[in-house]
Amino acid sequence: MAIALTESRRVDLTTKYPPRAAVISWLFFDWAAQPYFTLITTFVFAPYFATHVAANPASGQSLWGFATAAAGLAIALMSPVLGAIADASGRRKPWIAAFGTLLVIGSSLMWFAKPGDASVIPPLLLSYGIATIGVEFATVFNNAMMPTLVPPDQIGRLSGTGWATGYIGGILSLILVLGFLAASPETGRTLFGFTPLFGLDPATHQGDRISGPLTGVWFIIFVLPMFLLTPDYPARHALRDALREGMTDLRRTLRELPERKSVAAFLLANMIYTDGLVSLFAFGGIYAAGTFGWNTIEIGTFGIILAVAGTLGGWLGGKLDDAFGPKFVITGSMLMLLGAIVAILLVDKDRVLFVKVMPPVPGGPLFASAAEKAYLVLGCLIGAAGAPLQAASRSLLIRIAPKDRIAQYFGLFALTGKVTSFVGPLLIGVVTAETASQKAGMAGLVVFFLAGLLLLSRVREV
Repeated sequence: MAIALTESRRVDLTTKYPPRAAVISWLFFDWAAQPYFTLITTFVFAPYFATHVAANPASGQSLWGFATAAAGLAIALMSPVLGAIADASGRRKPWIAAFGTLLVIGSSLMWFAKPGDASVIPPLLLSYGIATIGVEFATVFNNAMMPTLVPPDQIGRLSGTGWATGYIGGILSLILVLGFLAASPETGRTLFGFTPLFGLDPATHQGDRISGPLTGVWFIIFVLPMFLLTPDYPARHALRDALREGMTDLRRTLRELPERKSVAAFLLANMIYTDGLVSLFAFGGIYAAGTFGWNTIEIGTFGIILAVAGTLGGWLGGKLDDAFGPKFVITGSMLMLLGAIVAILLVDKDRVLFVKVMPPVPGGPLFASAAEKAYLVLGCLIGAAGAPLQAASRSLLIRIAPKDRIAQYFGLFALTGKVTSFVGPLLIGVVTAETASQKAGMAGLVVFFLAGLLLLSRVREV
């Protein structure tokens, strides 16, 4: 074992890595893609859909859950195959470009989600599914570029910095929407007190709907540095040959997986806790909208604060990853998430934990009630834990997966992150629909993180 590690270290020292500009350009992918998760799935468009397009918040949460589940199932079925083909072909950027196009098209079509128009719901949810598939697959192939950018002992920092960079992009996109585009229908003013740019109409929520096209334009602009300056893997095979070789490699990998006990345990753990995390982020804004009656400005401001917490968490998590290992970071993050979820379930508009409080006053100051303040603090804990959890997860995979099949394993990583990703949203959707209670729908997420912690205990980093 010592000889093997010495040889591995020698190879790493002789490997040539690209210049700093190439690494920084790669980081901009996270910056480019993050507004989709910040604006669309969490803080602006999803709550707008639930409260203004759907018949009521519970129905909106249920429909959004079903659409998220369908997209997750499609991603789960396709990701290992595409990862295997990408490893065989050698290229990453063409795949990022193709799926990035789906992201741009799907998110741009969300502009047509007029409030109260039930006829737009089916095509809108289809557009959401297309965009989700695009951003998730583009991320798979972007992640697969990491091992060629920095030495192994810097992977944790690279991953954490990428997530922190993405959160900063999310913050700026939220500030742009809340400060200059989305206005309150009651006042006609944005968070900064301006009338919306481009004559966007607050009454028809054009400021909320513009988050879709903005996400597409943002991605096009900020992904360009990665395409221009970050080197790709060299092409090895034509697509037809890559398909044949990739499928052969995938079958071999699946046969070998039971023998790679740590990798198998990690992928299973990732399958479960990622399902819980995605569900938590996807429905956090919707839950706040239904519980406190927050509109876009309140939810968006909440999102900015959470994104700041996520930026700090991602940056600190990257340093802790390199110092103590990704498993340590993942475990700590899940414990924080568990505590925050349990506490959130004990917060209502007129109660914090078991103490009665005054409910929010309609039209009152931002986050003035005790319950809103408590939800804000707990949300910050979730933001601070969610970023390092995701960053350390991709770092851990790079440490334990075979280097010559890294895209294939990131395909399996996406598979395990998505194969049951429909379960969390579906569970939330079904329970919410049956009970007409958002709180009951969210309660099941505790199980996901408990099970993830149990499985992670079986993973060895070396």
